[in-house]
Amino acid sequence: MPLAIFDLDHTLINGDSDYSWGQFLVERELVDRTEYEAKNEQFYQDYVNSTLDPMAYLEFAVGPLTQYSLDELADFHRDFMEAVIAPMWQPKAEALLEKHRSAGDTLLVITSTNRFIVEPICHKLGITEIIAARPEMIDGSYTGKITGGHTFQHGKVEQLNRWLQEKDENLEGAWFYSDSINDLPLMEVVDNPVAVDPDDKLRAEAKQRGWEIISLR
Repeated sequence: MPLAIFDLDHTLINGDSDYSWGQFLVERELVDRTEYEAKNEQFYQDYVNSTLDPMAYLEFAVGPLTQYSLDELADFHRDFMEAVIAPMWQPKAEALLEKHRSAGDTLLVITSTNRFIVEPICHKLGITEIIAARPEMIDGSYTGKITGGHTFQHGKVEQLNRWLQEKDENLEGAWFYSDSINDLPLMEVVDNPVAVDPDDKLRAEAKQRGWEIISLR
């Protein structure tokens, strides 16, 4: 059956889980407020401007994981889900997922946010197939490094191609839903690209190319 591929942030959820996790760490005083907040804001602006250095950002984002035990991190993430992610939930997104699920499509999330942050969110959405940057672990602890590369811009296409080969899948009839111009490389290789509450640049591109534009908000 065809793949139904989804971006996560600002697409399936109404917000940015990556940036919000950083703000959550600041508000809970789990990182140095002055230094971390400034860097988190700058990286977010780089993302919006399509100038992000993905590996530099990912190592910044997973750095705090090295400072706490896995049990502590699990507790932090549960609080994060309740306090921050729950208000971002979109019933229309769940309905769209159910539409594809009922059609027998294979649901897949591909996101530039790291897997520690997104995996519980995807599981709550009922999605188990996830392509995301993987924080490295050695002897049961995070190292602050990323293993396997990034999933930003063309990186999403590269990682998806690896996944397709591993799973013996293909892109025939595939859908891809995204809000961001950063995902243009992937939108160009699927049969059914859909712009979801798109940024201005993607909206203009979608209109020019005749792609579907929808809102889940």
